[in-house]
Amino acid sequence: MRSRGRVYSHAMEIPGLQIEIDPDAIGWHATGVEGISLIFLHPPAGESGGEGAGSGTARDSVVLIRMEPGHGYPAHRHLDVEDVLVLAGGYRDERGVHRQGSFVRYESGSMHSPVACGERGRPAGPDHPACVLFAIARGGIELVAGA
Repeated sequence: MRSRGRVYSHAMEIPGLQIEIDPDAIGWHATGVEGISLIFLHPPAGESGGEGAGSGTARDSVVLIRMEPGHGYPAHRHLDVEDVLVLAGGYRDERGVHRQGSFVRYESGSMHSPVACGERGRPAGPDHPACVLFAIARGGIELVAGA
């Protein structure tokens, strides 16, 4: 959706969606960003495109992302549509707060700087969960300097 040259996302809550997940039992892979880890579901790590997703390469990917409380991913622009389902915890960005059970669609060209809800430096736990996302990113992203 466009209005006055800006690109907006679509977001919705899915009532009743509750997923029990143990983020500590997942084999997360570190990224170059403190407090952010992920696991590639498609393409799997090691296959063409698996390691480059999120680095600005034009690759489609399906990932689980973990953001520790208070940590965030650098500002970036979506090169195509990205769909995100919040499985645990939540995050905030320029479009609001997205908690467990939220579905968010970021249109091609949209930009944001997601930060996990919670207090940075305080360990994640049942009353202070890490943000866990299921994301389908088409076309990759481009980091935005100085945003």
